[in-house]
Amino acid sequence: MATRPGLLTEWPWQSLGNFKYLLLAPWVFHGLHRAMKEGWEVDLGYLVIFPSLLVRMVHNQAWISLSRFQNARSKHRILDRSIEFDQVDRERNWDDQILFNGFLFYIGHMFISDATNLPIWRMDGWIIMMLIHAGPVEFLYYWFHRALHHHFLYSRYHSHHHASIVTQPITSVIHPFAEHIVYYLLFAIPMLTTIFTKTCSILALLFYVTYLDFMNNMGHCNFELVPNWLFNLFPPLKYLMYTPSYHSLHHTQFRTNYSLFMPFYDYIYNTMDKSSDCLYENSLRGKEETVDVVHLTHPTTLQSIYHLRLGFASLASKPYNSKWYMLLVWPLSFVSMALTWIYGSCFTVERNKLKKLLMQTWAIPRYSFQYGLSWEKDAINDLINRAVLEADGRGVRVLSLGLLNQAREINGSGELYLQKHPKLKVRIIDGSSLATAVVLKSIPAGTKQVLLAGNLSKIGCAIATELCKKGIQVEMTCKPDFHSLKSIMPDSTGSYLALTRNYTAGVWLIGEGMDPAEQRKAPKGTIFIPFSQFPLKKVRKDCTYYSTPAMKIPDALENMFSCENWLPRRVMSAWRVAGIVHALEGWDEHECGDSMLDIEKVWSAAILHGFLPLTQA
Repeated sequence: MATRPGLLTEWPWQSLGNFKYLLLAPWVFHGLHRAMKEGWEVDLGYLVIFPSLLVRMVHNQAWISLSRFQNARSKHRILDRSIEFDQVDRERNWDDQILFNGFLFYIGHMFISDATNLPIWRMDGWIIMMLIHAGPVEFLYYWFHRALHHHFLYSRYHSHHHASIVTQPITSVIHPFAEHIVYYLLFAIPMLTTIFTKTCSILALLFYVTYLDFMNNMGHCNFELVPNWLFNLFPPLKYLMYTPSYHSLHHTQFRTNYSLFMPFYDYIYNTMDKSSDCLYENSLRGKEETVDVVHLTHPTTLQSIYHLRLGFASLASKPYNSKWYMLLVWPLSFVSMALTWIYGSCFTVERNKLKKLLMQTWAIPRYSFQYGLSWEKDAINDLINRAVLEADGRGVRVLSLGLLNQAREINGSGELYLQKHPKLKVRIIDGSSLATAVVLKSIPAGTKQVLLAGNLSKIGCAIATELCKKGIQVEMTCKPDFHSLKSIMPDSTGSYLALTRNYTAGVWLIGEGMDPAEQRKAPKGTIFIPFSQFPLKKVRKDCTYYSTPAMKIPDALENMFSCENWLPRRVMSAWRVAGIVHALEGWDEHECGDSMLDIEKVWSAAILHGFLPLTQA
């Protein structure tokens, strides 16, 4: 929102939420009715309006994903500053301008007789459209844009756009409604001119709108992608096409580089930033960075691919929760699964920074269910192994294994890679010590009895051992797991481990594989604390469910504008935090296989570096 919101700041349909799309329904159904009634005689220009809006949304989303991917891994980043959740929330309504464009196209078709029954293509109309854009549109936009930077208009309108210092492609269309009215009046000049001169065509209109979207998105993507050879091959192009670095200066300097897409008006009126060429060259050259910590994760469910930072921004900024309407894109989900199955290496998901520590998250292109397929085991291990070797070759200090990338059934909690490569410089961390500490600190003070349920894991064994050392009785219901754990405990602590069929404990520590029916046996008010990588399904309303082991991150940790799976904002899983703490402390040992670090030492280090406990989900 602008600092002092003016008239027509909000969009008219803002209160409708996602139901705003229904406003187009009358025209869409009318178009379908006409198509069925008139057949081949129907006006094609009318029918393509709605599909063109969908294509625009896909086009914009492609730019969002590309920009986030490149800003996480590319050395051609322009502005190395943090994006936070407030910017994502502010830019959530980027589709409003597409909806507005649809209304204008439908209304124009209804009331402008020359806009009906247009030919598919006319070259003369396209040339006229681009010449008018280069002349009147760019000129008028330049002066309107300069006016928006006057204090009166800036505080009431344009400051909303400039609240995003680090731009994303879709930042380009984040303006108050009043600004969009003026922009569309400007962009209507070329289209209406060709319509009234009877030189317009369907493809010319679509190409012009696509050109506007392409240039807008490119100019705000925050990484330099325009090659220098283009300007060497055709020097006048410097005045006809801006670059991302050129427009990035406008968002940092504010009083320079006002042009829309063609910088020649900045040259004419002496408002070009003097550092434009230097920033372009430096951004294009880029600089190599040494990543200190890599967290290796993977998508979980088929829908989770949209919740990655590279997916839908509005979904990625919220804890993962399966939505019914996402079932509508299940064909795309299966296509994405096929692509990830074919894709031969991990991909970079995000980039973060804490103090001088540079971190990246990489994802293995496999879903959770694939980790349970016996014929996928070798392929998954090969993908993880290549990620380990890549991290080692790039000088990464610590690699933490997230989710099922550390499953004992897959690679022995990471031990497999140490056996294959005993001279690894990168430290492999499974995070079990910190995850154990988080669970232990989550147990309410004064607890004398807990129930250990679900599949017994490395963390489950460590939790039970530590509790028994403290004189807290640990009850188990699975006989084989009980005897397995009892056999490795000394007699002095093993006496606190008991096999039971009673479900009276008020605190349950839950691992993977717990049957929901078993939850129903818990007494009212029971606290469920999972020690697994995945959250517990909530089947009781009269009990308290804690989060999977996780910690709140310090304020100094930058570029956190997406949620890690189902965790709240600015919260990281204990396994991911463990890798960061390992690097911050400069510890040199691995933590994988059966090995664990000192639990209290790891916990104290995490607290010292500003990480805070998180308990309830």
